[in-house]
Amino acid sequence: MSTDTKYSLTTDGVGPVEVTVSDRGAGHAFLLLHGGGGPQSVAGFADLLASRGARVIVPTHPGFGATPRPDTLDSIADLARVYAALLDQLELADVTVIGNSIGGWIASEVALLGSPRIGSLVLVDAAGIEVSGHPIVDFFALTLDQVAEFSYHNPDGFRIDPTAMSDAQRAVFAGNRSTLAVYGGETMGDPSLRVRLQNVTIPTLVVWGDSDRIVDLDYGRAYAAAIPGAAFVLLTDTGHMPQLETPEHLLTPIWDFATAHAQARPNNG
Repeated sequence: MSTDTKYSLTTDGVGPVEVTVSDRGAGHAFLLLHGGGGPQSVAGFADLLASRGARVIVPTHPGFGATPRPDTLDSIADLARVYAALLDQLELADVTVIGNSIGGWIASEVALLGSPRIGSLVLVDAAGIEVSGHPIVDFFALTLDQVAEFSYHNPDGFRIDPTAMSDAQRAVFAGNRSTLAVYGGETMGDPSLRVRLQNVTIPTLVVWGDSDRIVDLDYGRAYAAAIPGAAFVLLTDTGHMPQLETPEHLLTPIWDFATAHAQARPNNG
């Protein structure tokens, strides 16, 4: 059972920002950041984490899911500062931050802020860096069928039929797409991020699906190589969103990693 709460958060230059946060479970805290698929793309995985004995906090990025987004909130760096403020307001400690796709980009920026509330970082098929010869696919140029083909090892179970959507669902879908463009820009990347990742000091796990054609395997390996000491785990027969396609397959390395690093630190709450 999850509880949805609206928080009003203010950071330097941005705010107040209203953020809708879904909170479920109890135990080691996870901040789970969704990608362009919206909060529903991580909801099932949040339930799975909570069932293992975790507290899972899932914010909806303002502008997604028909939520309001102030004009001043228009970058990944801004979102990262908002989520660092959320962790402060919740008074959490030793948090494992997980991000998928553009959520991984946000998670990287959160880690770079150096918040003492964050204990470890998990990036799942993350976007955000630039890798020569391995560009992020131009998501906005893809048809819905192509999005499925590029995103999943077995795309047939994940195709979206827009004719089956209600008007409200189509409006949310269009709003999510336009909000993604605001935050991620045309390239879904920041030329400076790859170099800045050398300043990440917390334990980091990078997880990649071998069938990801949105951000390919070499891109994923470059992401891991940019972060000092980062571990890399390859998931087979899964794509860009393993939390949807193979959630149990994804759960094991994340749980083992987060648990090991939480236990290694004293006074873990």
